[in-house]
Amino acid sequence: MKKTISKKILNRYKNMSPQFIVDEKGHKNQVILRLEIFENLLADLEDLALVAERRDDERTDYASFREELKQEGKL
Repeated sequence: MKKTISKKILNRYKNMSPQFIVDEKGHKNQVILRLEIFENLLADLEDLALVAERRDDERTDYASFREELKQEGKL
């Protein structure tokens, strides 16, 4: 599952066309991205941080989850 998430995220940014600012020796030290790409990167980072935080949370199977929603009158 981890690889699938990573591949989907990486594929989304394949064509981001970054521009680089270099120092006097030609080393890249800054990057320029389209604002849309930058905002999407931030959103993905937030999502990945949340996944990492919840990695050890208790899991519920789908059938149990549906049953719980029915008992609560939400389904």
